[in-house]
Amino acid sequence: MQHIFSANPLDRGEALRRDEAWLTDAAKRFDARFLPFHRLNVLLEGTALGWLDILSVEAMQPTLPPVFLGMLNDQPHFVVNVDAAEAPLGYRFSDCRMAAMQAPLEETGIMAQARAQLDWHRRHRFCSVCGEQSEMRRGGQLRACPSCDAQHFPRTDPVAIMLVVDGDRCLLGQPKGPLVKTGVYSALAGFIDQGESIEEAVRREVKEEAGLEVGDVRYHSSQPWPFPSSLMIGCHARATSTDIHMDEEEMHDVRWVERDDIARAMRDEPASVKAPGPIAIAHHLIAAWLAGDVRW
Repeated sequence: MQHIFSANPLDRGEALRRDEAWLTDAAKRFDARFLPFHRLNVLLEGTALGWLDILSVEAMQPTLPPVFLGMLNDQPHFVVNVDAAEAPLGYRFSDCRMAAMQAPLEETGIMAQARAQLDWHRRHRFCSVCGEQSEMRRGGQLRACPSCDAQHFPRTDPVAIMLVVDGDRCLLGQPKGPLVKTGVYSALAGFIDQGESIEEAVRREVKEEAGLEVGDVRYHSSQPWPFPSSLMIGCHARATSTDIHMDEEEMHDVRWVERDDIARAMRDEPASVKAPGPIAIAHHLIAAWLAGDVRW
């Protein structure tokens, strides 16, 4: 199953990245395509990604070297951070979440790669080993420190997100924070720790956030989530205990929701909770369970 922010059609060009001279020349080609971001908002042309040529993007005052995304139709594709907030005529900057709900699926995958890599380079300009300023290498695939020779790679943080079920009801929650104001209840989620399997992370997070024990865990699908750079690993889990003991420091609410109730919420009908939208993997975990697609 392919979610929003997946289905990236670019060939990321592993072999091409080894040739720094080729990368330099590729960024000067008139057929090269550049995707500008301003304050992590993506440039759009209508509802599609707003690709520009080299002359147009230079006029927008790039603040970082272009990051090589990959090849498509024999054309090199780059992402750039620009200082100019005013978009060219016919274009506009948009929040990536809003843009992804309208853009073609494969373009949301490019958007995810571009936003996550650009944000990483903006925030990791200095070597974490010695503190010296590092340099972009391999088209942005790594940063190298000229002082201590350390190499730093863009990171992806794995997150386990799980729909816990007990018969004809599922466990949904609201962490403290902005989600509370929306009324949306979603699947529980948490970062996977070092030295921890996906299944172990699912059981630990459910225990920590809801005080429940979990037995069987089944993988469903995954979704890149570039806010800033996570991979959501979606699972279904079967509860072996049902009395909720919520972590009140982290969670605003955790509750069991009956199948008919969440089904109404998924159809935007009156219900006790508001369901997550299709942009989120939690929506599809719920939909799969409602459709009977979970096999234990």
